[in-house]
Amino acid sequence: MKKQHLACAGLIALACTLGTTSCSQSASKDEATNTQATEIPAGGLKIAYVEIDTLMSQYEFCKDYTILMNKKGENIRATLAGKERALQAKAAELQKKYETNQFTTKEQVEQAQMSLAKQQQDLQALNDRLSNDFAAEQMKYNDEMRDSIQSFLKEYNKTKKFDYIISKVGDNILMANAKYDITKDVVNGLNKRYKPSEEVKKQLEGNKD
Repeated sequence: MKKQHLACAGLIALACTLGTTSCSQSASKDEATNTQATEIPAGGLKIAYVEIDTLMSQYEFCKDYTILMNKKGENIRATLAGKERALQAKAAELQKKYETNQFTTKEQVEQAQMSLAKQQQDLQALNDRLSNDFAAEQMKYNDEMRDSIQSFLKEYNKTKKFDYIISKVGDNILMANAKYDITKDVVNGLNKRYKPSEEVKKQLEGNKD
């Protein structure tokens, strides 16, 4: 798990949830701001797009989530690295005892080997458990983020009435008229609605220490 990409794993996949999002209910002026993207030729499809990279870098939920997941990833790496060092030291100690004939019986050698193998198995099990826990928490946050974006877009589109709101990730859209870019509206609206939980606030405060 690379430090810079811990929290970003799976976020690009979120772009697909924005692609071809079709909403057509009626609206609430609080959640919708004016944008030039409504200037669509008569009779044509009403399409707008969101710059995913910008959304991910400016949406406060994403910022908080990235900090927390990066910290969690660092803690996991530190825990596993410490146990790996301890296991290597134990293996080196046993090897030295063997080479200097400190084991008096074959049974002692076999017992030491079995003990070391058990510790290796335990370390692998811990690695698997921590990795699975991390992946599950990452999925939970990604689901929460996706739900928050989709919920906002439904409200936002009650007045805008776009036929499609698509995602722009990197060069997946080769050309787009900037007047159909609603990224700023979406980021501002999401941040207005976002209220971090008390648990998240505590974790963020803890990361400052």
